[in-house]
Amino acid sequence: MPVLGWLAGQTIVDFIADYDHWVAFILLAGIGGKMLWESLKSEESRNQKADITRGFLLITLSIATSIDALAVGLSFAFLTVNITIASLVIGATSFIVTATGSLVGVKAGKIVGKRAEAFGGIVLIAIGIRILVTHLM
Repeated sequence: MPVLGWLAGQTIVDFIADYDHWVAFILLAGIGGKMLWESLKSEESRNQKADITRGFLLITLSIATSIDALAVGLSFAFLTVNITIASLVIGATSFIVTATGSLVGVKAGKIVGKRAEAFGGIVLIAIGIRILVTHLM
């Protein structure tokens, strides 16, 4: 998906270059805001277990992940990144992080829980603000 996003970005870079920082800010602030919102939900609503390996939830998560990877590839087109190296690094990193997350995720989730999700949301919003401020200055 990053490669497809990069290809799409190569074709529209001239059309979106004037306001790409706004797009990045809106996307990052939206995702970060959703993460913050989710971290503030009550414990009982968070304790309801959902099986993410089946049905509609699996399809939804797959589409969201693909859209995310497509957006990353699109941003690579604006940054003139070597897409071959970037895709290899993304693949290797995704594998390592997924394997590590599978091993330590359950225990770490009990320890850090909502704080990690809130921190991640704040970081994404901060990155979006930095991109916006950098382009507007």
